[in-house]
Amino acid sequence: MTQFVPEHPGGEEIIYQYAGQDASTSYNEMHSPSLIKKSLPTSCHIGMLDTTTIDAAWKGQEKVASSNLDATIDIVSESKSKPDLSEIINLDDFERVAERFLATKPWAVIHTGSNDNITRDANNTFLNRIWLRPEIMRKVGQINTRQRLFGCDLSIPIYISPTGGSKLGGAEGEITLARAAARTGIVQCFATPSSYPHLEILEATERQAFFQLYVNKDRSKSEAAIRDAISTGKIKALFVTVDVPVISKREEDERVSSSLGSGQMRDKKGAGFARLASSFIDPNVCWDDIKWLRSILGDIPIVIKGIQRASDAQMALAVGCDGIVISNHGGRAADGAAPAILTLLEVNRICPEVF
Repeated sequence: MTQFVPEHPGGEEIIYQYAGQDASTSYNEMHSPSLIKKSLPTSCHIGMLDTTTIDAAWKGQEKVASSNLDATIDIVSESKSKPDLSEIINLDDFERVAERFLATKPWAVIHTGSNDNITRDANNTFLNRIWLRPEIMRKVGQINTRQRLFGCDLSIPIYISPTGGSKLGGAEGEITLARAAARTGIVQCFATPSSYPHLEILEATERQAFFQLYVNKDRSKSEAAIRDAISTGKIKALFVTVDVPVISKREEDERVSSSLGSGQMRDKKGAGFARLASSFIDPNVCWDDIKWLRSILGDIPIVIKGIQRASDAQMALAVGCDGIVISNHGGRAADGAAPAILTLLEVNRICPEVF
């Protein structure tokens, strides 16, 4: 593990925290069992742990190190009963159920925005200020919601947006999402820091997927990940996330991490799970990198995820990108950035040609 520590995408601190101890519980909270086989060479497998050799002193150390983990694991209390899926009527219901049944740490990771959550909250607030102007007498007895996006046939114009570490919200993470996408006729965009190996997610994917890329400081690792994914023939577009070149303060997550005694880097800057899981991201990604990505992808579409102003939408078009996602990272990037729906209005007014 010593040589792997500097390369761990989740940062060094969590490795040091469990040095010489059983980290299985913490590992399984975030990762699939197969991910470690993909990430480490066989030379790192030094043998099976003989639990009969564990003495009381070591068990005591392990207990102290893991005493707070019960609050981080996605466990449903025996005293609670999940509602039937048919009882969950809308997205707000999903959020309320998640808050009730997810443990403290996973909920904080999923729910938090950056800093004071101003942009996170404004995203929904401004959506709720939009009024519809229904047309009448338009023969709506037969409608068709099907759309085609980057070569993918969609039953409705929706795709599953990428989320790192989806296992925090459910035991099978991206595998479940891949199956659900296929069953409902939409597409999953899985994230670079996924809970399962990328190829394992694609094995569970019937025909089509999008791949979200955080460009690694070591560009060779990003290139290898892209080539592995596109070799399956299932990747229909690459979504390059650009709105978080530097991970923001996720205060809700940070507070929980602090109370649990985990999630702090050695420099004491905090940021909880987000910073731990994203320390590999290159803050120097620029427009010139589109040429590099194009040399790897060929004709596979490149989509810039994180457009927050019209001038950047125009730039994406100028450098040859095939699409944009207007996004402020769900209010997890720069707090105080405009709500996404206002950015959509700006882009539509100033440069409608991008649509």
